[in-house]
Amino acid sequence: MRETFHIEVIGPDGDEVVTRISVRVSGPEAAQERALRLFARARVPQRRAEPAQAVRVIDGAGREVFYRTRFEEGD
Repeated sequence: MRETFHIEVIGPDGDEVVTRISVRVSGPEAAQERALRLFARARVPQRRAEPAQAVRVIDGAGREVFYRTRFEEGD
C-alpha cells in the first residue's frame, strides 16, 4: 500500500524550508531514498549561495520519520 510523505529541505539558517514536496511511495524507506536524492541536488554549489542544512521526511500523520543534516553526510 502506498503512503504519502512530505519531504522538506531546510535552508542554511536551520529554520527556513527551501523545498517541500509530497510523495506517494510504498513506505518510509522509499521516502528516505527520495529525500536523500533531493538533498544531494539541493547541496550543489550552483543551486544556492549556501548549501542546504538538512532534510526531513514527515509521514501523513505529521510525525518526523527521518532527519539528516549535511554534517552527517561528511561535509
